Amino acid sequence: MMTLKDCINPLTLQGNPLSVAPMMDYTDRHFRYFMRQITRRTLLYTEMVTTAAIIHGDRPRLLGFSPEEKPVSLQLGGDDPQELAECVRIGTDFGYDEINLNVGCPSSRVQNGNFGACLMAQPDRVARAVEAMQQATHLPITVKHRIGIDDRDRYEDMANFVRVVSGAGCQRFTVHARKAWLQGLSPKENRDVPPLRYGDVYRLKQDFPHLFVEINGGVTTLAEVKAHLQLVDGVMIGRAAYDRPYLFAECDREIYGENTTPLTRHQVVEAMLPYIEYWLSQGLSLNKISRHLLLLFNGQPGSRVWKRYLSENTHVPGAGVEVILAALAQVPPPEMAGLTVSNI
Repeated sequence: MMTLKDCINPLTLQGNPLSVAPMMDYTDRHFRYFMRQITRRTLLYTEMVTTAAIIHGDRPRLLGFSPEEKPVSLQLGGDDPQELAECVRIGTDFGYDEINLNVGCPSSRVQNGNFGACLMAQPDRVARAVEAMQQATHLPITVKHRIGIDDRDRYEDMANFVRVVSGAGCQRFTVHARKAWLQGLSPKENRDVPPLRYGDVYRLKQDFPHLFVEINGGVTTLAEVKAHLQLVDGVMIGRAAYDRPYLFAECDREIYGENTTPLTRHQVVEAMLPYIEYWLSQGLSLNKISRHLLLLFNGQPGSRVWKRYLSENTHVPGAGVEVILAALAQVPPPEMAGLTVSNI
């Protein structure tokens, strides 16, 4: 059985079957540390960070993370091969386990920078970028993309994209099983309006058996994860990971085969307290971390009072861990609520 040490080895990341999607404004370092109290094995991602931000910005703030977050992948947004290569070298030095190129974001701001989903129309450019990135590191370079964009949404278009980009050295493709409309739909609408086409992703795996193909889009339960894993190599979960983070409590055992007992929700909160105290001592506001904990008890007795208490009190100047403890005291523990870990 693989150990945690095995899991954070860059070579084994190619075989990591479960991940939490990179999500802007959500998957920051505090969310990732929180998720690590729930699952030790799932691959986590940063928010997308643009090459310009890394080259010209505050790198420790943008790229810093705790060792406990590993394995963690840095997602880059950009299209210039040399700039991407420079950022890959920087990300490697920061200690990331994998570098991912965003070819899936449809926002107008991203399009104006000529990166994200619009790059699916330029597979040769993506291939040049991937080649430059791969030459800059020993880490795996991976790509996250859509099944298509606008009217370029035939299976053959996606297959050609993967064929060209894999020829440059990319071996792992995470496919959001929806096309993206670059005009007329917001990023939020692009996550819901275009229909899911899982069959195209399954076919991609059949046609490229030597590549690691990961499916993304609409996955909300571990049962669905297991079903997808019969047909592809990996599953990425997005919004459900934020809306129901405790969904991942069973994944180390159910997906990775570990003989471990997950922390209860109460224990997860207690495990976060030293981390919260440290960041408060560094001048961080409590709500910068507590916002990620709001949905931990989603669907459980006491969830509403937990969310309300945190929402009303964590933004107050000087608020500390006593606010977290006071909120937790109002939530019945599992043994009182008649709950089990599997009741998620």
